Amino acid sequence: MHRIQRPISRRGFTGACAALAAGLAARPIATRAAGGGRAVSPASLAIQDAPEGPFTLAPLPYDYAALEPTIDTLTMEIHHGKHHAAYVANLNKAVADAPDLGAMTPDDLIQSLDTVPEAIRGTVRNNAGGHVNHTLFWEIMVPGGGGAPDAALAAAIEADLGGRAAAQEAVNAAGLGRFGSGWAWIVVGPDAKLAVLATPNQDNPLMDGLGTPILGVDVWEHAYYLKHQNKRADYLAAWWSVVDWSAVGQRYEAAIG
Repeated sequence: MHRIQRPISRRGFTGACAALAAGLAARPIATRAAGGGRAVSPASLAIQDAPEGPFTLAPLPYDYAALEPTIDTLTMEIHHGKHHAAYVANLNKAVADAPDLGAMTPDDLIQSLDTVPEAIRGTVRNNAGGHVNHTLFWEIMVPGGGGAPDAALAAAIEADLGGRAAAQEAVNAAGLGRFGSGWAWIVVGPDAKLAVLATPNQDNPLMDGLGTPILGVDVWEHAYYLKHQNKRADYLAAWWSVVDWSAVGQRYEAAIG
């Protein structure tokens, strides 16, 4: 049986964030490469400390400060460089003695959990899910985002979800309705139609055959608490201003084949 982690209290969460923030604030936002070379962005710094193993932490496609003011720099540093890195490290540890699992892509792994030995299945589910979910999350955001989907995705959103405004409201409602930690998604379902749903913890819709996610928003407190505190609704409302609809559209096209 897997040991159940005791939930951290809000006071404990806030204190931990404050301590981590102090350490990160003391670190330079960008450093110079050895020999006085070009500046290295914080997004690249995380990769230098990435855990060894078959699964890797990719750099962000933008600087940690790039999504300001929607998502603050410190949250991005902690979220990518600490939380996501921890999922990758824990996943690599879990599969260290299972090279067949390490040879899988992360997406294939979370769709094959029934083949994972029971002793590590929970750890793989949580950490591979966290890796896949966060990878999507970073890739569907962009500085100066927002705007509108391309024609094909816009038509599908209109037909299946009642239009972009209704879709955003449904995703926000799914995120607000997720008790505790989790994610809100737009997925391409088994019927090739779009649907909105939410999952707990680091579960991904692919795990249970619910559909292929093309958009996902993280509603764990670590995604927004430093800026929005307990106001998850404010975070969700603001988040749409950094959505990269072009990236979401590419995922839609790939999902429908």
